[in-house]
Amino acid sequence: MPQPTNRRILHLFDRFAGSATRQAGSPVAFVLAVLVVVVWAVTGPMFKFSETWQLVINTGTTIITFLMVFLIQQSQNKDALAVHLKLNELLASHREASNHLVSIEDLDEEELRQLVAFYRQLAKLADEEGGVKCSHSIDEANLNHRDKRQAQLSRHGRHHPAVQQETGEASAAA
Repeated sequence: MPQPTNRRILHLFDRFAGSATRQAGSPVAFVLAVLVVVVWAVTGPMFKFSETWQLVINTGTTIITFLMVFLIQQSQNKDALAVHLKLNELLASHREASNHLVSIEDLDEEELRQLVAFYRQLAKLADEEGGVKCSHSIDEANLNHRDKRQAQLSRHGRHHPAVQQETGEASAAA
């Protein structure tokens, strides 16, 4: 666990990075950047378009770009983590959603490719059914889920009483 001083520094950096990236993406920042380039271009004849004059803009833009890369990356990492957590919460809270997709970002590339192939196959089947204009009712979705659950349990040699009851397969003893 980070020490309080480190934690405070991380918090301050996070706030600074968020603020800096918001400001850097603003119309005001763009106008200021354009003005700097215009002023630099206008001063060209004064400095006889010397190598030093060119070096000023090259060095300035390189330094700003170098620093902004780290600030933008910090903000993107935080935003990506927040989005992943929100999606994980939605997956975890929805009874019929697959929990296999929670923290999917931690899978390796080969595992992600397998999932892509799986979902492409699902999309192909849906397309064959009628494409994106074909919709299903909630009842159809629930029946589909029940059938999937029953098939999953059958593959593992288990029977779930709730699924048996839904499908009318409850034993006579029940």
